[in-house]
Amino acid sequence: MTSAIDERTSRRNVLLLALSQALFMIGTSTMIAEASIVGFNLATDKSLATLPVALQQIGVVFAQIPANMLMRRVGRRWGYTVGAGFGIVGTAVATLGVLWGSFLLFCAGSAINGIYNGFGQSYRFAAVDGSSEKWRTKAISYTLAGGVIAAVLGPELAKLTKDLMAPVTFAGSFASLTVVAILALVVLQFIDIPRLTAAEQRDSGRPLREILRQPAAIVAILSGMVGYGTMTLLMTVTPLAMIACSYPFESAAFVIQWHILGMFAPSFFTGHLIGRFGVLNVITSGVLILAACLAVNMSGTAVANFWLGLFLLGIGWNFTYVGATTLLTQVYRPAEKAKVQATNDFLVFGMMATGALSSGAFFNVIGWDRLNLIAAPFLAVALFALVWLSLKRRAVPA
Repeated sequence: MTSAIDERTSRRNVLLLALSQALFMIGTSTMIAEASIVGFNLATDKSLATLPVALQQIGVVFAQIPANMLMRRVGRRWGYTVGAGFGIVGTAVATLGVLWGSFLLFCAGSAINGIYNGFGQSYRFAAVDGSSEKWRTKAISYTLAGGVIAAVLGPELAKLTKDLMAPVTFAGSFASLTVVAILALVVLQFIDIPRLTAAEQRDSGRPLREILRQPAAIVAILSGMVGYGTMTLLMTVTPLAMIACSYPFESAAFVIQWHILGMFAPSFFTGHLIGRFGVLNVITSGVLILAACLAVNMSGTAVANFWLGLFLLGIGWNFTYVGATTLLTQVYRPAEKAKVQATNDFLVFGMMATGALSSGAFFNVIGWDRLNLIAAPFLAVALFALVWLSLKRRAVPA
């Protein structure tokens, strides 16, 4: 299907999707920096402070299958237009929740916005669909590189607009995200990705169970789950941990800014690293960097520790996520992509939602150091799986 796409169209699609990635990640980074603090201020039970972030991630999870099935039928452009519509509504509802001091309304807005994020998470797959053969190996990482813009602008936007609707703190930040979602809707109208042909829509390919039994599929999904779950578990609660250490919001926003930079800046060269060293080596490096993050986080609670730990967390996530996505694209055929991508993202973002939902309660009960230790066994499992697949491939060349 995508083989007929010329290089000029490939470049335009990747550029537009990278910009769309930046716009939706600006919203995500603002939620990271502010939602748990807003939740703490609005919730009667302080252990529910991270519930708005968790509900956003739950929205991401439950959007996966419907979003992919919708785009299989109507195409990427119209599907993403629907997704951006949810972003506009969700941020508007969250703004009202902050203005009216309603924890329930703020949670509802976060959940609706999560549906938008659920659509946006597949921009990386759309970049592959909208690229020529020459561009496919780099399309995923270049699209995710749009998050660098979000790393710079997201926390800055949060700081600049948090008092825009004073005396209600943070209401202005969420109102500004409604404008950002509208901009994303406009940008998405210019992508040019071919829809599945009638024959491809009728052909569902191999049974899902058969596809997922492939060793590469197992490792791709497991790596994505562990990488995203670890990142969300620690990232979500970091602003609360820093506030508990009596650091100002500006310090937390600075740490989150560098974390998001760590998540997306490597995308400029992750594709090159995969091409040179192999996808399994890149994913393995990501898991080891996540382990280093745990060590830094448990070595102290200075701002420098939070900064370096979260920066490493972002880099480790990038290597595992880009690598796992690349590995997954090798296990399915064009007619099978919707169901495989939907299943993968349902599982990966299900783990992400679990991390976000549990992080606040774990932090309140066991503290920051032990919270980091929770991730260690999962990283060990991912590392074992990667070694297993590597040995398996050496024994039987692909």
